[in-house]
Amino acid sequence: MGKLLEGITSPKDLHKLTEDELTALCEELRETIIETVSDNGGHLASNLGVVELTVALGLAFDPPKDSVIWDVGHQSYPYKLLTGRYAQFGTIRTDGGLSGFPNREESPYDPFTTGHSSTSISMALGVSEANRFLGRDGHVVAVIGDGALTGGLAYEGINNAGRMRRNLIVVLNDNNMSISRNVGSMARYLTYIRTKPGYIRTKNNLEAGLLKLPLIGGAVSKGLRSVRDAVKRTLYHSTIFEDLGFAYYGPFDGHDINSLREAFESAKLVQRPVLIHVRTYKGKGYQYAEQDPSIYHGLPGFNVSTGEPGAHHTSFSDVFGETLCALAEQDERICAITAAMRDGTGLTDFHMLYHDRFFDVGIAEEHGVTFAGGLAAGGMLPVFAVYSTFLQRSYDELIHDVAIQGTKVILAIDRAGVVGEDGVTHQGVFDAAFLQTVPNATVYSPAGFDELRVQLTYLVQKGAGLCAVRYPRGKELYLPKDFQPTADPISTFGPADAPLCVVTYGRLFSFAAQAVEDLAEQGIKIKLIKLNRIIPVDLAAAAEATGAKAVFFFEEGVRMGGIGEHFAYLLKQNGFTGAYHLRAIEEPFIPHAPMFRSLEKLGLTRQGMAQMILENLPGEKEAAPREEKA
Repeated sequence: MGKLLEGITSPKDLHKLTEDELTALCEELRETIIETVSDNGGHLASNLGVVELTVALGLAFDPPKDSVIWDVGHQSYPYKLLTGRYAQFGTIRTDGGLSGFPNREESPYDPFTTGHSSTSISMALGVSEANRFLGRDGHVVAVIGDGALTGGLAYEGINNAGRMRRNLIVVLNDNNMSISRNVGSMARYLTYIRTKPGYIRTKNNLEAGLLKLPLIGGAVSKGLRSVRDAVKRTLYHSTIFEDLGFAYYGPFDGHDINSLREAFESAKLVQRPVLIHVRTYKGKGYQYAEQDPSIYHGLPGFNVSTGEPGAHHTSFSDVFGETLCALAEQDERICAITAAMRDGTGLTDFHMLYHDRFFDVGIAEEHGVTFAGGLAAGGMLPVFAVYSTFLQRSYDELIHDVAIQGTKVILAIDRAGVVGEDGVTHQGVFDAAFLQTVPNATVYSPAGFDELRVQLTYLVQKGAGLCAVRYPRGKELYLPKDFQPTADPISTFGPADAPLCVVTYGRLFSFAAQAVEDLAEQGIKIKLIKLNRIIPVDLAAAAEATGAKAVFFFEEGVRMGGIGEHFAYLLKQNGFTGAYHLRAIEEPFIPHAPMFRSLEKLGLTRQGMAQMILENLPGEKEAAPREEKA
């Protein structure tokens, strides 16, 4: 495995290979990706589907002089392997290794650090315009999947780009969605002819010659274009892309390197935006991924010979889905919304049981929130299950379309906090901070499964306005023996008269409880306050902490604007005179690494918390209040 790949240090090396060797290289790419993802986890089916497409891009273009921008970036593994990163590929998604997405800091071949959907066309248009202004040569290619076209930002980019009379190439990787295609032998023949480089050059030369004719050249050229468009609309079914100003070519077989290469070469000659439509198959080359690409889209690891994914443990997402199904059985107004994340957010069973009350809005979180607002205004009870990192895209809609309206919408914020191997673009560390700025929002943060059940039920039955329950990725962690799940705003543990006080919420409660127990064995008495409702923070929490000599707040979220900063304000308002130590995330762009390894680096595990407390025990003369930052 990797014999040909070892000789590929850049896409230029692809030109040295014969047609048979290119075919063999594609097999090596697939073998390498399958073996690596089976060990490290990651995105499999999407990467197996773009192998030939990536090779064709490398043959037709000259990266990094030509910019290749992958939408989302979860399908960029073959590109990494062909751009000098084969030797490091075994480190992908590991601490200090390659990112599972394009990353500007990793390679000059990655013009953008990406991870969210539908951004590539706008990015590509910006790069293209920058090249024009600065006089740089180089083509710009955006590779976008049909799923990403469900996001409105993609159409905003297309609409803007279609007005530019300059070359910009969008490759639509269609592996699922049905898009109207040309019908009939004449249409197929014309597609074949009009994507030949010779045809493009002749057409360009003819138009340039006509424009040189005095007086009539421009009119003749315009007239010919009108006739051409009329004939095209007769022979073809016009596409939305052509209506928006793009030249549309395709669809092409996304696994035929030669036809793809020729289409790309032709597209480079067209002096207007071009959309190349290619059809690929997710999971191609690996039987199990071909049969069920959704399961093999992203996974923690698997057995290559059997295709069996790694062991599944009950997760917060699973518990959310089960609870929502039970609530929906009791209340017919409850409906569930997801943004192309049905399985990931635990809504598979809800979709089966309450199909008419289940809505997948595609990769369109902004629309999802506004749609939920509309459902609420009409008398329904919408629950929008969304990853924390993707909820960021909906900030305006939360304010304008829910909070101002005063309607009841419930957000189930999944993957809140550090998420691990998906890295910088996927860390859910901003939601608590930005939701604090939304008027009249109510946000709960459970530490365990039963508490998620209790708090979600409370919000469904008694919540008002914009409500949210946020929970981490993965399984339930340690909970003390005297823990009781509740929807009360706060819970307290330990001696009421303890001189030290620890305050935290969500998953970190598990680590904090263990740290407090460890220190208790050393004779250090600590009161532990758990914030169940983090927005708004109950004033009773500040009152409970005010008498302590030192308060330690631990937060798995950004420090600036976070819950910990707000708690410091509440303490001051309450007359607190002790020392305040806040450990939160100071640098929120957290690189990829195993989740608990990242928390360890941030000092947000059991050991890190205990160490911070020991290092800041109050003496006879306590310094002024200060903040500790991660």
